[in-house]
Amino acid sequence: MKTRTLRKDKVNIITLGCSKNVVDSEVLSGQLKANDIAVVHESKKPDHNIVVINTCGFIDKAKEESINTILDHVELKKKGRIDKVYVTGCLSERYRQNLEEEIPEVDAWFGTLELPLMLKQFNADYKTELLGERLLSTPKHYAYMKISEGCNRTCSFCAIPLMRGQHVSKPIEQLVAEAEGLVKNGVKEIMLIAQELTYYGLDIYKKRDLPRLLHALADVKGLEWIRLHYAYPSKFPLEIIDVMKDRPNICNYLDMPLQHASDNMLKAMRRQITKSEMDDLIGEIRSRIPGICLRTTLITGFPGETEKDVEDVKSFLQQHRFDRVGIFTYSHEEGTSAHALADNVPNEEKERRAQEIMEVQQEISYEKNQDKIGQEFRVIIDKKEAGRYLARTEFDSVEVDNEVIINADKKLPVGEFVNVRITKAYDYDLEGELI
Repeated sequence: MKTRTLRKDKVNIITLGCSKNVVDSEVLSGQLKANDIAVVHESKKPDHNIVVINTCGFIDKAKEESINTILDHVELKKKGRIDKVYVTGCLSERYRQNLEEEIPEVDAWFGTLELPLMLKQFNADYKTELLGERLLSTPKHYAYMKISEGCNRTCSFCAIPLMRGQHVSKPIEQLVAEAEGLVKNGVKEIMLIAQELTYYGLDIYKKRDLPRLLHALADVKGLEWIRLHYAYPSKFPLEIIDVMKDRPNICNYLDMPLQHASDNMLKAMRRQITKSEMDDLIGEIRSRIPGICLRTTLITGFPGETEKDVEDVKSFLQQHRFDRVGIFTYSHEEGTSAHALADNVPNEEKERRAQEIMEVQQEISYEKNQDKIGQEFRVIIDKKEAGRYLARTEFDSVEVDNEVIINADKKLPVGEFVNVRITKAYDYDLEGELI
C-alpha cells in the first residue's frame, strides 16, 4: 500500500447519467474551487487523490454503469493510487443503505440534495453567495441550466420522484442572474432542463410560469440560443409556443417526451393523456410554428405491451414525422407503481421492438434531411475533429441530435456562428459548405 504524501488534495468529479447530474457536478466543482480546493472533471491523468462519482439510478443499464464505476475506483483506492472515493447522485440517494453494506470501501455516500454535507468532508463551507455559479464541464459556449428540481408527476415507470423528491422551482430573478453570469463567461446557448419544464412556477408563483421565465431569459444580452428540454405533454401550456414564436433567441425546438402512442400503454403508464389529445397538441404546436423541430422519447417493452401497441407507435411516427426520436427499453424499477405488474416482455424482445421502431424513424430522418439539401442554416461550431468542423443548427441539441459537418479551408473559431449551405444529407447528419 502506497503511503499518503503531504500533497495538496485534488478532486476528480466523474458524472454519469443525465444533464441534471452534469449541472450538479458543476455546482460542486464551483464550491470546491471557491474553497481553494483543486478540482477537475473526468480527468484521465493520475493527478488527483480524491474521486467523487455522481451516479445515475434511473434504469438498469445506468445503475450497472454506476456500480462498475464505483468498483473500478475502489480498486484504485486498494492499490493506493487514490486516497478517497465519495459517491453522490441518484443511485446513492436511492440505495445508500444497501450500497454501504455491499461496498464498505467507499468513504462516504451522499444523496442528491446533500451538497453542504459533502463539502464538510473537505473541510469546506457551502458558499451561498455562489448561488448559480459553477465550473462548467461543457465547452464554454453552451451550458445546461436547471430551472427546477424534482417532479410531482406519477408516471408508473419512473423512479425520479423517489430520488429527486417533489417539484421545486428556482425563482426567476435567480435564474436570470445565473444566465447573465454564464453569458459573461462566454456562454451563447443555454439548454433549459428540469424533470418537467411545464410545471415551472406552480409551487412559488401558483401558476405555470415558464412563459414569463422565457421572456426574462430572452432579454439577457448576449444570450443567442435558448433551448427547451423535457416538456410534459399533459396540460401543455401553449403560451410557451407563443413566446418561442415571438422571441428570436428561443430556438424553434421542443423536447417533449411522449413515451408511447397506444392508449392502453399511455393509461398503464399513467401519462394523463390520450393519443387523440397528443395528435391535437402536436397539430396545434405545428400550426403556431410551422417548421418547429419536435423531439420525443419513447419506451418499448412496458408490462403488457403487445405487437399491436408497437404497430401503433410505428403508425404514430409515420403520421407525425418527428424530427428527432430517442428510445428506451422498459426497466422494472422498485418503488414505482409499475413494479407491481409482471415484467413480461423479455429483454431481447424489448430490444427488438426498439430497433424496429428506430428503423421507421431512421427512414423519416433520412427523408427530412434530404429535403435540407440546398437550404441555408445558421450554425454554431462545437468542435474540430479529424480535420473537420462539427456544428449544429437551432434544430439540434448537444450530443443527442444531428450534426452539420463542415469542411473549411479557413479556421472557424469554436463557439462562433457561421452560415452554411447543406450539400449532403445522411440518416442523421448533414454536410455543409460555408456561405
